[in-house]
Amino acid sequence: MQLAQKLAGYSLGQADLMRRAMGKKKIEEMAVHEQTFVDGAIANKIPKKTAKEIFDLMAKFADYGFNRSHSMAYAVLAFQTAYLKAHFPAYFYASVLSHEAQDAAKVYKYTTELKSMGLSLLPPDVNESGEDFTPVDDTVRYGLTAIKGMGTSSVQAIVAARKGW
Repeated sequence: MQLAQKLAGYSLGQADLMRRAMGKKKIEEMAVHEQTFVDGAIANKIPKKTAKEIFDLMAKFADYGFNRSHSMAYAVLAFQTAYLKAHFPAYFYASVLSHEAQDAAKVYKYTTELKSMGLSLLPPDVNESGEDFTPVDDTVRYGLTAIKGMGTSSVQAIVAARKGW
């Protein structure tokens, strides 16, 4: 965005529109921005060939570049996730499995991984299981909503009946 502003005289808003077009790979919009960028750079005494090369480099970077603030957010999230998996694996897998409860292939994948880490998967139990997968020491209790055919309202009724409501 700074290159567009400083070299081609773009406003901050125009530079953001160019960034979005490049980020979403909108070919028609990028073609318009290429012409605008090159014309603006020429007006700032930058040779046309150089302006075109700079625009092409920016477009190429947009194919794989990633905003620094997003990179930092993903890095923090990756670190927190790795920390939880390493130090609180039952809680980690209970959370992941609860999130993926409706996808049988992913439940199988994560339960296999869970077992390879030395954790146990307890079967669903009408007296113990909750709606979601729950951590119990070094085990994970199967969540009732992950059982095929069990709807949320049925599971909530079971849990409520168990509490004596």
